[in-house]
Amino acid sequence: MTAQPKISFVSLGCPKALVDSERIITRLRAEGYELVKTHQGADAVIVNTCGFLDSAKAESLEAIGAALSENGKVIVTGCMGAEPEQIRDRFPGVLAITGPQAYESVMGAVHEAVPPAHDPFLDLVPPQGVKLTPRHYAYLKISEGCNNRCTFCIIPKLRGDLVSRPAGDVLWEAEKLVAAGVKELLVVSQDTSAYGVDIKYATSTWQDREVRARFLDLSRELGSLGAWVRLHYVYPYPHVDEVVELMAQGTVLPYLDIPFQHASPTVLKAMRRPASQEKTADRIRSWREICPDLAIRSTFIVGFPGETEEDFEFLLQWLAEAKLERVGCFKYEPVRGATANDLGLPAVPPEVQQSRWERFMAAQQAISAKRLQSRVGRRIKVIIDEAGPTVAKGRSQWDAPEIDGAVYVSSRRPLRVGDMLTVKVERADAYDLHGIAV
Repeated sequence: MTAQPKISFVSLGCPKALVDSERIITRLRAEGYELVKTHQGADAVIVNTCGFLDSAKAESLEAIGAALSENGKVIVTGCMGAEPEQIRDRFPGVLAITGPQAYESVMGAVHEAVPPAHDPFLDLVPPQGVKLTPRHYAYLKISEGCNNRCTFCIIPKLRGDLVSRPAGDVLWEAEKLVAAGVKELLVVSQDTSAYGVDIKYATSTWQDREVRARFLDLSRELGSLGAWVRLHYVYPYPHVDEVVELMAQGTVLPYLDIPFQHASPTVLKAMRRPASQEKTADRIRSWREICPDLAIRSTFIVGFPGETEEDFEFLLQWLAEAKLERVGCFKYEPVRGATANDLGLPAVPPEVQQSRWERFMAAQQAISAKRLQSRVGRRIKVIIDEAGPTVAKGRSQWDAPEIDGAVYVSSRRPLRVGDMLTVKVERADAYDLHGIAV
């Protein structure tokens, strides 16, 4: 029997990049390559990079350097690969550099560096492919690229315009994941609510029927598979109202991840954010009337060029009115190649950025604590992420993995990763819930 070539893999960046990594790893396993956890002893290393922020680029460059130091045979892919010169200038010894979603190019580079050793007993992969997430949840990418042109973002330059997958392909993949034991599907893309617009909402076949490539139709069909369906990166377009109705019906989770980024009209105009932002607070109120259990998470940027104290105060007032359940905040970082660099707006000093970040997080912490306190006394569904001898760590329908809070569950019986159970909430702190299994 021929020894399997060994590949070490580093995956950096967002869930969309993680899906890219999963697809590459699935191809590797299908062709008989073995995945190993250390660079030393591997026949080659693949580094899937992130190139969105300077800090992410620094992490990617550090990972490439470490791989070269420990192994020497390195293939680079991902968003940072869309600008290969900055990698070549620092690491001329890398074997190949490809951009994001370039699966064939990555595999071509692997074949050249380490030809596959075919063996019918080894070239096996599970039907759902190889996943980098725990067995009980998986990311489901429904499109590539983005049609928006936000001034702080270079994703369209790295990944191109929106390219939606046929609904039948997405549903086939989701069906395979659920059959393999996945209990939560996390839908991701750059602009999830724009799904299908590029292909004019074309129909495709799934389970002997035609399904349109529309956000609403796809959400409804995914909800029929029996798993939790969580929607990420949704812009507040009017047609999202229809999907909120599905949440009220229990078809998909009452959870929306909406990257608002700011609230001040002046800053939003400079950012060139899509969707009408002026009446967003009104839309949130109407959503909660449709689905009272709805939880909204979002991310915001403070210190964007030209942001005044008045703009920031407007954001704080909006935050107090919107009362979002889960919020992250970032201090603005200039990204090379982003339009924001050429707007001619004054930079916000680092000390002012830091002060605004601290004020923002303090304001949101109080909101989060109050929202969570309203869950105390309720019985809620929880999925377990980490087992423990007496206390397990899980998540509710209002919490996405790795980015939101947790539910700490006391139980007299052993709980396993992936278990779904009912929990009575006994107390809450600023970010997490604590309860007992019932």
